[in-house]
Amino acid sequence: MIVVIGGGPAGRIGAMHLAHAGREVRLIEKRKIGGQCLHDRCMTICALNDIARLIEYARTQKDLGILDSVPTVSYPAVVRRMRDVQEKLSTVLDVETRRAGVDIVYGAEGRLEGDRVFVDDEEVRADAVLAATGSRAAIPDIPGTDLAGVYTYQTLPDMEELPCRMVIIGGGVVAAEFAHVFRAFGSNVDIIARHEVLRGLDGKVRAAAIRDLSGVEIREETAVLRIEGSDRVRSVLLAGGEEIEADAVLLATGLLPRSESLQGLKKGPDGAVIVDRRMRTSVEGVYAAGDVIGPPYLTPAARREGTVAAENILGHPAIMDYTGIPQAMSLRYDYAFATTGADGEGVTLSAPAPAGPGSFWDVAGGWAGLAQVRIDPETGRLVGAAACVPGAATLLSYVGYLMKRGITASDFDDIVEVHPSTDGVYGLARYAADMLRKRDG
Repeated sequence: MIVVIGGGPAGRIGAMHLAHAGREVRLIEKRKIGGQCLHDRCMTICALNDIARLIEYARTQKDLGILDSVPTVSYPAVVRRMRDVQEKLSTVLDVETRRAGVDIVYGAEGRLEGDRVFVDDEEVRADAVLAATGSRAAIPDIPGTDLAGVYTYQTLPDMEELPCRMVIIGGGVVAAEFAHVFRAFGSNVDIIARHEVLRGLDGKVRAAAIRDLSGVEIREETAVLRIEGSDRVRSVLLAGGEEIEADAVLLATGLLPRSESLQGLKKGPDGAVIVDRRMRTSVEGVYAAGDVIGPPYLTPAARREGTVAAENILGHPAIMDYTGIPQAMSLRYDYAFATTGADGEGVTLSAPAPAGPGSFWDVAGGWAGLAQVRIDPETGRLVGAAACVPGAATLLSYVGYLMKRGITASDFDDIVEVHPSTDGVYGLARYAADMLRKRDG
């Protein structure tokens, strides 16, 4: 029997892959199948951002005189209905996983002591183990994080009503996504970041994202001294003495691998389980995948890691390759980007994206998004791409795969894209191909 600990994207996909191959698989899930992606992070952002975009689109059309009013949000209803849908999705995943032949054990904790496997306090025999115990929100060392009204992405649905003033501590994707949502909902939102907000993004992509955060007060390179309050949060005190009133504080300060139940394995300083490119840990027969092995903390990467681990458990050598795995962020538009890993290399071309579904009415305000490609001028290969438009996430899934396969700018000459769409990547790639042909001609 093969034991899989954790029913998130890495564990579930790995378990199904093993079961499809005819192996006996038992999946141990302490909470609900689907992991944080379904219950805390990805799907929560999808749910909230759909509403935020509806409000923003209505506001744009009201300003143009097309609509008479802008809808308001019942936050308790949002949370209640969101949870209903997440439960339905979890049920679907449960049925799908069981039909694949996986035995699921809920409400139990799987743990390791080297190569010994325990389900709660009972030791079980296992021919191999896939540990996919996920991650948890990192809590910064700031006084006051234990006050009522201070949340992480995991506890945010416990918030009973929409805050008048929300302070978000952190400057990454999660901070930006929730800032966008709650500003659209009507809250006054402040982002406090120790560094530049979204500092890892290309400058033009970052500028587009900051545009989508219009109305959010952003303080960069600013430290938080403490969160003030008696029983409940009242304000946030910044270095320099400035105090910001807050009804709610969201800690968007990163993730930490949840590896406490995995003993006897080599780990990094942050608790991440150390694996090789076959997802093997330091203990023979024990594999790990997903957030528990540390960054990049991406669902598509976790799914692939689970598959690679399963293949190696089955005796089919497989290597984890992160090339071209796309990343995404949801603001007013989708922000998606992929790279071959050759950061900083090549020539970058950027252009406004064409208007289309989801961006037509924004043209009145002078904006329809951004498209970007990065080309290796020596080979003509596409080595990077980004899109800040409605539908960008779907587009970059395919572009990332094509990049991994070695697509060149001239290959885009033969691609006929759907119209109307908001995609500008294809046109930029064709423009780059023309530039290279003129140079070489």
